[in-house]
Amino acid sequence: MPTPDEPRPIPGTAQQADADPSRSAGAGSAAAPVGTAVAPAHRRLLGLVAVLAALVLLVDQLTKAWALRALADGLRRPVLDSLLGLQLVFNPGAALSIATGMTWVLTIIAATVVVVVVRVSRRLGSPGWALAFGLLLGGAVGNLVDRLVRAPGPARGHVVDFIAYGHLFVGNVADVAIVVAAVLVVLQTMRGVQLDGGRPERVARGGAATSADDVPQ
Repeated sequence: MPTPDEPRPIPGTAQQADADPSRSAGAGSAAAPVGTAVAPAHRRLLGLVAVLAALVLLVDQLTKAWALRALADGLRRPVLDSLLGLQLVFNPGAALSIATGMTWVLTIIAATVVVVVVRVSRRLGSPGWALAFGLLLGGAVGNLVDRLVRAPGPARGHVVDFIAYGHLFVGNVADVAIVVAAVLVVLQTMRGVQLDGGRPERVARGGAATSADDVPQ
């Protein structure tokens, strides 16, 4: 206890907090759960990417296996007149039959995309970006599997396409996932949403820098 000549700590001040270590420790422990809530949220987003990628890959490979059996004759089967049909095609190139003689290069590009998406996913904090990355990863792996295991050989395999869009080009489920992912990337970029879910700071009236989330939308 302080002697009569010693100043007593004033309640509610920093002096009081220094005099009572138990209160300071309690305040620190109460703030701890706020930071720990970030990790589970990040794990959920990574789980979303993994589940969505696996689902796209599964549907892509199952539909390709079906096309190899049901459309083996190579004939076109109309679905929406001449706008949409089913026709089995083995594509050595990219979409729109681009780079048909560069299968090795396309295989390397696809593998690079997969590695980059996996690495960048560690920074995810946005559900929108998680959706885009899951679709992109599943689509890239789906076509990469074809290039690695199908004829005429490893890294030179031709991709199985069977969704005919008019007389323009023929694609597959993996291509659809990649296109949707590209649209989501454009939308997220236009909205200013960063990978971690934040937004760039804007200079508000009066000169104060504020987050875009704080500005009325």
